[in-house]
Amino acid sequence: MATGTGIGTATAPVRVAHALGIKVSVIAPETRPWLQGARLTVYELMADGIPVTLITDTAVGYVMYKGMVNSVMVGADRILRDGHVYNKIGTFKEAVIAHELGIPFYAIAPSSTFDMKSKVEDVKIEERDPDEVRKIRGVPIAP
Repeated sequence: MATGTGIGTATAPVRVAHALGIKVSVIAPETRPWLQGARLTVYELMADGIPVTLITDTAVGYVMYKGMVNSVMVGADRILRDGHVYNKIGTFKEAVIAHELGIPFYAIAPSSTFDMKSKVEDVKIEERDPDEVRKIRGVPIAP
């Protein structure tokens, strides 16, 4: 199972279901700007023989609206005691769309992700270098 990375976190339920013979498939967004969804998630699930379809980040709402998704599972960078979940910026859009369409949404994370001490106002949201979207491998693609 998996490619030397264990069973992962957000993909663990899918991998376990697959190993148990339950028919599962995944629709994975590309995850800009570093394409972790395309480079890692899709690659690892394919290596495990799990059916996976790669979509653009902007297609998430469309595939949910069309009834192609029956649950959303995401990882988390930090989960606070009060239930606030912090993850990559696109996760917020996915959570809101899932909520609006009545699709179950799950944040899946190891126990080390849970922060039982911090409050919302204590958490500093990571702000990334704007060049991550203005350049590809150092080459400017946008002003």
